[in-house]
Amino acid sequence: MDDSREIIRTTCPRDCYDACGIAVVRHGGNAKVLGDPDHFVSRGALCGKCAIGYNGVWRDPDAQLGRPLKRVGPKGSGKFEPVSWDDAIADIAQRLMAIADKSGPQAIWHAHYTGTCSQIAGAFPMRFFNRLGASEVEPDSICNLAGHIALGHMYGTGGRGFDPRTAKDAKCVVVWGANPSACAPHAHKYWLKETPATVVVVDPVRHATAAEADIHLQPFPGSDAALVFAMLHVIRREDLLDRDYLAAHTIGWDEIEPQLDACTPEWGEQVTGVPAADIERVARLYGEGPSMLWLGQGLQRQPFGGNIFRACGLLPPATGHIGKPGTGILFLNGSADRGMDDEYVTAPHLRTAPPKAISHMDLCALLETPKESQALICWNINIAASNPDQARLRKLLTRDDLLLVVLDLFQTDTADYADYVLPAASFLEFDDIVTSYFNLTVSAQSKAFEPVGEALPNQEIFRRLARAMGFNESELFEEDRSIIDRLVANAEIPGGFDHLKKVGTVLRWDEPVIRFADGRFPTPSGKIEIASAAAEAEGLPRAPFPHADPRPADGKFRLLTPATPWLMNSIYGNDPKAMAKNGPESIALHPDDAAALGLSDGDTAIFASEIAELALPVRIDPVIPRGVALGIPG
Repeated sequence: MDDSREIIRTTCPRDCYDACGIAVVRHGGNAKVLGDPDHFVSRGALCGKCAIGYNGVWRDPDAQLGRPLKRVGPKGSGKFEPVSWDDAIADIAQRLMAIADKSGPQAIWHAHYTGTCSQIAGAFPMRFFNRLGASEVEPDSICNLAGHIALGHMYGTGGRGFDPRTAKDAKCVVVWGANPSACAPHAHKYWLKETPATVVVVDPVRHATAAEADIHLQPFPGSDAALVFAMLHVIRREDLLDRDYLAAHTIGWDEIEPQLDACTPEWGEQVTGVPAADIERVARLYGEGPSMLWLGQGLQRQPFGGNIFRACGLLPPATGHIGKPGTGILFLNGSADRGMDDEYVTAPHLRTAPPKAISHMDLCALLETPKESQALICWNINIAASNPDQARLRKLLTRDDLLLVVLDLFQTDTADYADYVLPAASFLEFDDIVTSYFNLTVSAQSKAFEPVGEALPNQEIFRRLARAMGFNESELFEEDRSIIDRLVANAEIPGGFDHLKKVGTVLRWDEPVIRFADGRFPTPSGKIEIASAAAEAEGLPRAPFPHADPRPADGKFRLLTPATPWLMNSIYGNDPKAMAKNGPESIALHPDDAAALGLSDGDTAIFASEIAELALPVRIDPVIPRGVALGIPG
């Protein structure tokens, strides 16, 4: 009997703030995927969905794809037959070359996002597409592009947020439009509870983090900018503006201040639904500080999401709560200053013509123009489950003249429409690097198991495709370890990747980092550009304004579909245990709204929009705001 015990430290690369440390424990011929007890985030426990999935379908050869598949039935029927890698790659390469020769490589599109957030598997395929000259469905347009653009205009970047370690010096932490209980479960469990600060959550949804916060403000969806301006009215009235900071480090405050006159707390209550007394209380707390502001990705997924982000971005400079311990603003922490060189990994110099891109919002319109869209390669994404206007999209994916190639671990909704499905290895099956977009860490993704069947990492699939297409640039064939070694060297990690694999995760800096302590910002002026000439040049307002979306007309609702602790992307839908935990789909309504419609708890009702309708059971919940329908995914 083999009684040896081995621990392999690796890292969760899911689209989550936590980037948890994982300990794969082998003992007696068995293996268990657990939270690393020595990791300061996971502290020995994975979140529920990952604990289930990583010991479930991620290690189930019957659930994962293990052979390349070629379609043999109608598109969407899910009928395929196994083929060899050589045959699949050769046919795909031949068809791509034919399209490029006849119509140009711009007629070949690829769509990708955060099926994995590791450095190589998440970015190396761009080398192939840059060399090919293919067009891209802009990945962030499905998720957080508005926030990045808004903060880019204002701060010069949306990727240099506060260091969470500085929360020890904060007196107020505001979580605005984020749901850590589902999307950063360990930050919810530890970071927010261990800070000495008063925790304020601003969210229309009373999720677990909101329920456990010291204060929960519940504005009507789309009224966040108005709430900010009402808070700024109070901050000015209470003489909490930092006029010295505004004068020294910002441009355009003079375009904001006159707007504050009319934005009283009473006006704020009328427009947002938040009681005036609560607006005043939180404004004083934030203004007195030191205060930290966490802006969630969900906050900018609104018609005026960019304006909302720019409005929220006023709070740190208006109060001087930036560039000092216990202060700052966070959207995401990018990995560039941790040595992750995006241009090195993606090799944009291989492109010989300007890139062509569209938004995910425009994908259906593109696919309705066959001349401009002759091939689509989907990797790290399941567009048939995650994109808008799904009925229209799925119909378009049945186009016989569209070459659709899907790389994935599982037979996804999108894969059912593919001409070829190529099996991708999971993160447990190859080495890589992971960087959290919350904590300033660099982590090892270490191979713990052999790939299922003939599955290959994303990067190896595109190496083979590049070779079959006759490309010869050395960047297209660089091996993983060479890339890893360069990234780890850039990150200045002593002992290199071998040491990183032993410890799992390192903090890039030993001491907490104070962002923008020198008062310099990567904008054209070097200051926070409250009024932005760049925004104006793009047809956007020069400065944020106190907008609130109009309330829905009678009989209509503002639909919200928040995250749940048991799902992330669509990939967890492949695990029946995770789906069972999630429970049935439903729609939650305020009791008064339900009564006005003659609905009781448990009734089935039809909820319809301009493009689709669903018949779902109704749940009655008094914490849902009037006029909001809360979709509970199943």
